Amino acid sequence: MSMGIEAKVNILHSALWMPLLSATSGDSGFTGPTLEHEFNPDPLFFAGTPFELNRVLLVRLVAVVILASIMVIYARRAKLVPGRAQGVVESLIDFSRVQIGEEILGKEDAKRFQPMLLTIFLGVLFMNITGVIPGLQIAGTSLIGMPLIYALFAYFGFIIAGLQARGGKFFKEQLMPPGVPWPFYFIMVPLEFLSTFILRPATLTIRLLANMVAGHFILVLCFLGTHYLYFSISGGLGVGLGSLTLLAGTLFVVFELFVGALQAYIFAMLSAAYVSLSISAH
Repeated sequence: MSMGIEAKVNILHSALWMPLLSATSGDSGFTGPTLEHEFNPDPLFFAGTPFELNRVLLVRLVAVVILASIMVIYARRAKLVPGRAQGVVESLIDFSRVQIGEEILGKEDAKRFQPMLLTIFLGVLFMNITGVIPGLQIAGTSLIGMPLIYALFAYFGFIIAGLQARGGKFFKEQLMPPGVPWPFYFIMVPLEFLSTFILRPATLTIRLLANMVAGHFILVLCFLGTHYLYFSISGGLGVGLGSLTLLAGTLFVVFELFVGALQAYIFAMLSAAYVSLSISAH
């Protein structure tokens, strides 16, 4: 009975988590995941050139290609009466337009900024969910480069929107809210500058990055622990504990899907809120 369970788990881990199994060693005991091993992988293609690709960059390219392909196919094959696939895509687009754009910006402004908000929402979503896709197994947003790019996209988006709507008054309104006694501006201007133009992109980046890194470590730890317990600890103890870590890992996969979608929503929602603050008069 025990050998049957081990055989099934061996097949599962070989198929889904082979890139991670090198982090354990049956001779030296269990070795947990490390930042160096997980987020600084060896190059896979074009090593030593400006086009060097490692596992994380390859995952990002896969996510971009899949998202772009879905949107191109949707645009070319859209029908008046949508099928299931078209319905899913339109549900995501409508969610971005209504729940993010219209809820925060109103209908008129939401229509203008929908391309920006939809790009952020779908881009972050697809980068996030690569962390639970077999064969990819790491979020494209789990290294700081990708969250920073999306944060800068939102950052320049709300600045440009503010300049278009408020003109030359934009920076003054952001840094010097009206109705405040002038001596307080010596304190408020640097605080407003720090809050509006420094902390906004920083918090967008760090929030997304921290959630994806934490989720990846939890999944890796659960599945590496399962492999170690099944195949390095003999008897019922290893099977029992390994089954618990396998169950925990499976539950965390579902949880990570939820977190990935939630973080995409929060990122796009905050971007819309920043645009709203930029285009509105105080």
